[in-house]
Amino acid sequence: MSLRERILAYADRQYPLYRQLALDIHARPETSNHEVFACGLLSDQLRAEGFAVTVDVAGHPTGFTGVYQSGKPGPVLAFLAEYDALPGLGHGCGHNLFGPTSVLAGAALKQVIDETGGEIRVYGTPGEEGGENGSAKGSFVREGYFRDVDAALCVHPGSDHHELTHPEIACAPIRIEFKGKAAHASSAPQEGVNALDALVLVFNAIGLLRQQLPRDVRIHGIVTRGGDAPNIIPDYTEGRFYVRAATVPRMMEVLEKLKKIVEGAALQTGCTGLLEPTQRNLIHNVVPTPSFDEVYLKNLLSLGEKYENINVPLGSSDVGNVSQVIPTIQPMIRISDTPVAGHTIEKREACKSETGLSSIALGAKVLALTALDLIQSPALLRKIKQDHAQAVANQSQNL
Repeated sequence: MSLRERILAYADRQYPLYRQLALDIHARPETSNHEVFACGLLSDQLRAEGFAVTVDVAGHPTGFTGVYQSGKPGPVLAFLAEYDALPGLGHGCGHNLFGPTSVLAGAALKQVIDETGGEIRVYGTPGEEGGENGSAKGSFVREGYFRDVDAALCVHPGSDHHELTHPEIACAPIRIEFKGKAAHASSAPQEGVNALDALVLVFNAIGLLRQQLPRDVRIHGIVTRGGDAPNIIPDYTEGRFYVRAATVPRMMEVLEKLKKIVEGAALQTGCTGLLEPTQRNLIHNVVPTPSFDEVYLKNLLSLGEKYENINVPLGSSDVGNVSQVIPTIQPMIRISDTPVAGHTIEKREACKSETGLSSIALGAKVLALTALDLIQSPALLRKIKQDHAQAVANQSQNL
């Protein structure tokens, strides 16, 4: 068999095993940085596939690396794996499929890499959904795990169609709190300093600020602590917000504006205010490399799949942190026969359906074949790296 045929055959042969892994992870959802069960399943499977595995990496106990070196010169290619679930919902984003797909992609490519040369890595990156130690890809970048990697690949469970890598926007999860003074709201209101008034002023100011913000900026938030009783002036309030923008510099400019809003609300009410991040890593915007996606698309179509260019709304993903430093793809793969929105019960159910589960084999095949193309064509990889460097340099000009 040819190298391509061997990759495809291995993915088909191993699919039942990885299908069960995805179902097991779906049945035991774990939130960001608590993915002990999923981390164990995936890292153990990598060991069984012949990879050298290290667990507890980059400051994330449920992070892992799997490495296979061919012993021959060639590029270093990393497959990125996610496996965290959403609080209260479970796998409504499809990460039970994401992790097994990337591990199978690495294992399928391993069947031929001793002949082609190069090195395969599978990085288990926890907490994509955020949290205090969330968005682990930022940690992997900061700790140097991509310094010697030529390109990164992954595929994200989507809806009822295939998509290519989105230019997703940067995101800063933050909290805003105010401290005042409690008092009886009827008998002694003059004794109180109302922390809820301060938080309401922040929401109102953000609403007014939107008139002067660029179209790529998004600010959305909720009240997580608004008081304890209607007849007690709140002495403590808190809100959680996401601040998003097309680039990190623009996002930081908006955060500076919010800091001034917090200062103003505190001054007006007599409270003390605080704005701070709620997780260790900022989420950077995704820098697509179209020439890289073209290789993925060629391989997707070669397997009989259909593709239609659909304009999709923008979200945020910590794969953006990786895309800032090396060429990275994260296409969306079809998992459903009907449209399903992310972070919904419908998507959660699609992620254990036969259509959803079959995306594991398909995604692993397309990723492994794409990686094989990069290994076999140094000129192609060189062009992709050049295109990526130019895209990073140009990103602020494309707003």
